[in-house]
Amino acid sequence: MDTSEIRRRFVAHFERAGHTPVPSASLLLDDPNLLFVNAGMVPFKPYFLGQETPPYDTATSVQKCIRTPDIEDVGKTTRHGTFFEMCGNFSFGDYFKERAIELAWELCTKPLADGGWGLEESRLYPSVYAEDAEALALWVKVTGLPADRILKLGKRENYWSMGVPGPGGPCSEILYDRGDAFGPSFDPTQLGPDMPVPLEDRLLEIWNLVFMQDELSAVRSKEDFDIAASLPKKNIDTGMGLERVALLLQDVHNMYEVDVVFPVIERAMALTGKKYGADPVDDVRFRVVADHVRSSMMLIGDGVTPGNEARGYVLRRLLRRAVRSMRLLGYDDPALPELLPVSRDKMGETYTDLVSDWDRISRVAYAEEDTFRKTLQAGSTIFDQAALTVKRSGGTVLGGAEAFQLHDTFGFPIDLTLEMASEAGLTVDEDGFRGLMAEQRQKAKDDARAKKGQHADTTVYRGVLDENGPTEWLAYETLETESRPLALLSGGARVDVLGNGEVGELVLDRTPFYAESGGQAADAGTIEFDGGRLEVLDVQRPIKGLVVHQVRVVDGELPASLGSGALHARVDPEWRTGARQAHSGTHVVHAALRQVLGPSALQSGSYNRPGYLRLDFGWTTSLTPAQVRDIEQVSNEALRADLPVGWQYMTLEEAKEWGAVALFGETYDTTKVRVVEIGGPWSRELCGGTHVEHSSQIGTVVVTGEASVGSGNRRIEAFTGVEGFAYLARERDVVGQLTSLLKIQPQDLVPRVADLVERLRAAEKEIEKARLQQLLAGGAELAAAATDVDGVRVVAHRVDGAGGGDVRTLALDVRGRLGNDAPGVVVVLGAADGKVSVVAALNEAAQARGLSANDLVRAVGPFVGGKGGGKADVAQGGGTDTSRLDEALAAVTAAVAGS
Repeated sequence: MDTSEIRRRFVAHFERAGHTPVPSASLLLDDPNLLFVNAGMVPFKPYFLGQETPPYDTATSVQKCIRTPDIEDVGKTTRHGTFFEMCGNFSFGDYFKERAIELAWELCTKPLADGGWGLEESRLYPSVYAEDAEALALWVKVTGLPADRILKLGKRENYWSMGVPGPGGPCSEILYDRGDAFGPSFDPTQLGPDMPVPLEDRLLEIWNLVFMQDELSAVRSKEDFDIAASLPKKNIDTGMGLERVALLLQDVHNMYEVDVVFPVIERAMALTGKKYGADPVDDVRFRVVADHVRSSMMLIGDGVTPGNEARGYVLRRLLRRAVRSMRLLGYDDPALPELLPVSRDKMGETYTDLVSDWDRISRVAYAEEDTFRKTLQAGSTIFDQAALTVKRSGGTVLGGAEAFQLHDTFGFPIDLTLEMASEAGLTVDEDGFRGLMAEQRQKAKDDARAKKGQHADTTVYRGVLDENGPTEWLAYETLETESRPLALLSGGARVDVLGNGEVGELVLDRTPFYAESGGQAADAGTIEFDGGRLEVLDVQRPIKGLVVHQVRVVDGELPASLGSGALHARVDPEWRTGARQAHSGTHVVHAALRQVLGPSALQSGSYNRPGYLRLDFGWTTSLTPAQVRDIEQVSNEALRADLPVGWQYMTLEEAKEWGAVALFGETYDTTKVRVVEIGGPWSRELCGGTHVEHSSQIGTVVVTGEASVGSGNRRIEAFTGVEGFAYLARERDVVGQLTSLLKIQPQDLVPRVADLVERLRAAEKEIEKARLQQLLAGGAELAAAATDVDGVRVVAHRVDGAGGGDVRTLALDVRGRLGNDAPGVVVVLGAADGKVSVVAALNEAAQARGLSANDLVRAVGPFVGGKGGGKADVAQGGGTDTSRLDEALAAVTAAVAGS
């Protein structure tokens, strides 16, 4: 049974049981605790946490997931991968343990002819939390299995929480016995609270049923927490690994061999000439390639671009590990153009966006491989230098710090370092490297834990919403409302009054203010009441349905007890006009961008405020000036055409069929989305912002810049409306001043300035040449005046006003004048702008004597308040203390004398 059929049967089974099918969310959700969606329940967290009311009582989904805590272990086990699909069924206060067990067991054991999976009942082993007697009794009742066939496991295996205070509960797993070939025999009655490692391959977990019944007040670790109370509503959250069921039903050994993954391994075998299954080391590399190619493609498809931080860094690691693994398998040519389309053809059957968006996805991936191939070339040079230093010192071990630097700074993988070290006759301090890697991982975990601890507490907002219902939000209809205060907040708690000058939060029963979202800044304005006035500083939606205004009391004091209609909320009309122009302008620029560059130039983020917009989009190369001009021209032609701007509501599926563009990483209600169109099909986007009614009302679009904001991501900035005209007026004034100063016509300005710049550069070169000649003129005298220190000719000299480049040039010049007949040492100190530059240069005879430029720079370091390093022949450094230069020069002589 192919994977698509397994997926189809799962959804159909639960749909027949009354569950609402919910499509997979993006891998990117706005959750401060997660880089990626890592479980099927993540999109439903607001329902489980009580932050939002679910639109259905039961649901089912097949969710795209990414888990990356142990990327380097991928392929070493046969059960884990970075990308996987998690099938799940969910109950929000509807059914509980018994029904969840019935539904799961029925699908697993129902014959293939009846729409089930037909798994042999004799090979299925349920497990329960050892203290959950209720679940044990229900498993016996539903399945008819004897109690001793059901495994009783401890908290580590069978108690679930999110790692923070909130809902939790015991769980049950469904395990499949794969037989003697996959592990030792076992007696289920003799197993302890933890699953023995030797049985983890044999007893393959395929389904986990979480019985969410407890309110956890403190979670110190997975096995150490407090249960405060029972949840008022008991929920069900299950997760079934699609790839794991596929490997069973397709009768293959592991998830890398299922039908949606193995074709990549087959292509890799054809490219490398190696056979999967012939060498355990190569098998790991094949599995890494198959997993990482698929994971990378899915991440790029959802809008991630390679980078050095957060999500971008994970994607970069995945792509580079895939390329590196192909290299270690013996394939040195570009690999992704050969492998990525294979994965697209399999996954694109389900996720059709991979096919329609292929130009963008492939461009991002291939550009990253090209960059990494250059990195490998540069890293090889750095490695060669490090290896030469080790050999010159008589060593045979490349230090862990050097290996870590190659890995962390240059992106050079450790196994490639090990391979090249072996070829060079060296070993690598792997323990030192692993220690530094562990420190880095721990720091990342600490940072993540700290970030998790800073997650905003929405309890107070939830209380306001529960008491009063959702805010009546009227930003589309009006700029003014008569409103009633529902709550005053300060410091995360309710207060009775806000005094004059104080800043707090105000919740109204109805509001005309636009809350920041979709890249559009919040409205500005005022709220007036009898005897006072508030300035609105910000407007946010901390939870769905509630609009919260951050306000400053300008006049009077605001009590929380004002009656209905006691407040007059008024949006600044000029602010709203500018905001509408900027937001509609963003849509126009996006459409123009796609018209000029092609449909694969998709927005990845935006921000707009009155008169200003910026738009980030996936693109791997900088735009030419002509392309930028074309984007600006197409935008303004759309304004001149006075295109109608309208919006309507529809389902997400209808919006996609209509051709509406959705922003990567955004979460959309599948039953109702707002589609804004400008000029009909010319621009259709999902958007909740405020807009003009005709494109001409934007006024103008003036593109002010285009730049990189990370690998594979570019940014366009522009002004709109009055601000656009003001920008052009400033530019006109600058041109006017320059033409007046130079006494020329505007059309002659560019060639005249270019001529002046060229003449200035020529003059600067001549000045630099004269200065350098003057600097080096004293080189002969310095060499001739060298001091003899135990048979070594030493030049220790300071040059006031000289920077690092001049100091190095002089040091090398003097060393050359000393020749190589006798040991020669040159150390030059320069002092400029409160900084010290140090360069030491030794001839070959001095090095043969055992002297090192590196040691001499280190000897000077304490006197100049700095440090440095380099090789035995040339080293350099710097410092910030210019008061002890003479002592530093004396230290050079002392160091030579003591050698």
